[in-house]
Amino acid sequence: MPWDLVTLNSGYVMPSIAYANESLRIGDLVDTAQGYGNEGEVGIALHESGLSREDVFITTKYSGFDGLDIPTAIRNSVNNIDTPYVDLYLIHNPRLAVPDIPTAWAEMEKVVEDRLAKSIGVSNFGVQDLEVLLASAKIKPAVNQILLHPYVYQQQAPIVKYAAEHAIVIEAYSALQPLTKEPSGPLDAPLKEIATRLGATTDQVLLAWTKAKGAVIVTTSSKKTRLEGYQDAGDIELSKEDIAVIDAAGALGEKRITARIGLRKFGFGFLVGVVVLGLCSYFRLRV
Repeated sequence: MPWDLVTLNSGYVMPSIAYANESLRIGDLVDTAQGYGNEGEVGIALHESGLSREDVFITTKYSGFDGLDIPTAIRNSVNNIDTPYVDLYLIHNPRLAVPDIPTAWAEMEKVVEDRLAKSIGVSNFGVQDLEVLLASAKIKPAVNQILLHPYVYQQQAPIVKYAAEHAIVIEAYSALQPLTKEPSGPLDAPLKEIATRLGATTDQVLLAWTKAKGAVIVTTSSKKTRLEGYQDAGDIELSKEDIAVIDAAGALGEKRITARIGLRKFGFGFLVGVVVLGLCSYFRLRV
């Protein structure tokens, strides 16, 4: 199956794969943010590409950069990109929704009213965050962009399910992290077996898994051949058995990573305790 267009609850459509860089082609979804510092480069790339504004779907995010509020930040963003509007504007993190989520979301709705963004959404919001938002929202978030790959799927499953129930599209970032940050884990063997059988690469299989979970993908690479490979991944269709094997390996990896993080925290706490006791002994303090 190719990377089809996804219809948002706002009525607009977006591509199902996005690139967090400035290489533009017709139909591309470009993902940037106030905090990335590359909105200007996206604008330059758009003008140098010769493409019309309608040929490219542009997402940017409110990152609370320099303490700016949402009304100021969105105007800075469209000026940086040199565009009259962005296609999708996100709150980068719930902690940036100040003074609270309902107030910040009302400001996001004003962004749509002012025609500075066609659709609005959020990033890194959990179920409770969305419950608070939806309780007073006039406009539903079109998208929730979250960390999503097999090693965090169990952790993220509740927000994936909640979003689906409320017609909010999940957009996945760091989908390839099991290969780039956690190599030699439980996923390696099944990914290699599936890739060999399908005549694909392991990163293409991971992208196909993410697509099978119903998520739009945000990825990047500085290599043209790799980006072309990501595009070809849209034609890969995994079987239910393939998905189940990846799910199982991901769950095992998630347990191992959680245990490793717990051990690190315990080790750090133990070390701090030893240092404190040592200092107390040195200064003859009772604890």
